[in-house]
Amino acid sequence: MDPTAAFLPVVPLTPSGRPIHLPSETYLSTVGPIELTPDENPSLPSLKSQTLILTSHRLLFLSGGASSSSWARSLPLAAVVHAFPPKKSIKSMFSSPKIRIQVLNGSRSEILTIALRGGKGDLDVFFERLWEAMRARVWEVEEKEREAKEEERVSEEVRIRVPVVGVSGILRKEQESWESTDKSLLEAFQDLNALMSKAKEMVMLAEKMRLKLLSGSTSQASAGEEEMGSKQEMQDWMLSIGIISPVTKESAGAMYHQQLSRQLADFVKLPLEKAGGMMAVIDIYCLFNRARGTELISPEDLLQACALWEKIDVPVMLRKFDSGVMVIQNKAHSDEEVFARIKSLAEKPDALRTGISPSDAALTLGIAPALAKEHLLTAETKGLLCRDISPDGFRFYANLFIEFDPKNIYSIREYGLFQAWISATSVSG
Repeated sequence: MDPTAAFLPVVPLTPSGRPIHLPSETYLSTVGPIELTPDENPSLPSLKSQTLILTSHRLLFLSGGASSSSWARSLPLAAVVHAFPPKKSIKSMFSSPKIRIQVLNGSRSEILTIALRGGKGDLDVFFERLWEAMRARVWEVEEKEREAKEEERVSEEVRIRVPVVGVSGILRKEQESWESTDKSLLEAFQDLNALMSKAKEMVMLAEKMRLKLLSGSTSQASAGEEEMGSKQEMQDWMLSIGIISPVTKESAGAMYHQQLSRQLADFVKLPLEKAGGMMAVIDIYCLFNRARGTELISPEDLLQACALWEKIDVPVMLRKFDSGVMVIQNKAHSDEEVFARIKSLAEKPDALRTGISPSDAALTLGIAPALAKEHLLTAETKGLLCRDISPDGFRFYANLFIEFDPKNIYSIREYGLFQAWISATSVSG
């Protein structure tokens, strides 16, 4: 058995290579690259990772690089007994910054050294937040809350078993209902912290359902229109909930854009699925900022995050049309499939007579008219369409010039698209 796997369990990753967090887990700080080495136990191997993330519950070691070959391992903060701050000396000024932690490995205590290997991040700030997380011990607070809820559930079941008989029983049941309502209101509105706790529970539930949607969309197709409709409604609701732990400059430090890039890649999966595989950057910017709540990002930060996708191998990409319009699309999105649908639309009898507008293409493709116009212009450059510009705007027609024989331009075919155009225009005349 791999001793690293036993001591530092593997963490599942999102498609962009970010670790899937635990319920109510929040990110606190990021440094990297680092090397983790045991001080006393030679049976424990050292571990090199590109990124070390501190959360409210764990230390996460990430390999970095392409998402397809990424890995992540974790060390629960519950196993960390003590943390030793970075040494301040003349000698330490000429060596890699280090912190040491004492952890429990089963019944044995181990000392591990975390060394920052010339990377990004402030190890002093990282240590301060590690110390704060160890003092807060959020996992213990959550365990006490779960135990209290379980005791309340059991006591509620006992009360339900008491038979409701006569007027006194009805009054007792009504009194219990009012007491339960009052208790819920007091819990939610006693102070701002309690209210935020209730909101966090809802966001946690939303995140679980979002992950189910992500896995469900790739593993099996939906059955029936009713299920598709409910899934669509669920996606709309999920987009309005928000991100549990948004990446911030404070928590990610010098690795802000790299971590933001991965989180953005995970976030856009559902909106792109809903929009047909492509959305304008400005639309993604609005959705992403709405999901981040008060932790807004600038347009420059978004573009820098998108630009990093080429390096980290995620399933989405940033694309710029010849007109300058920028979009985000799935890598699986096929232009050839889009062109085939546009060509089929342009060759319908009505379209042969009057042409098609960006709005017509938008209805067929299920995308915004602005993006449909970009597809039409691209199809024109491919020789599939011809464009007419009038006071009414742009209209696109099937390209009939390719139907003519360059060696005999006066010959008229009695079949094909040209003949279909003659028939369509004759009917209209």
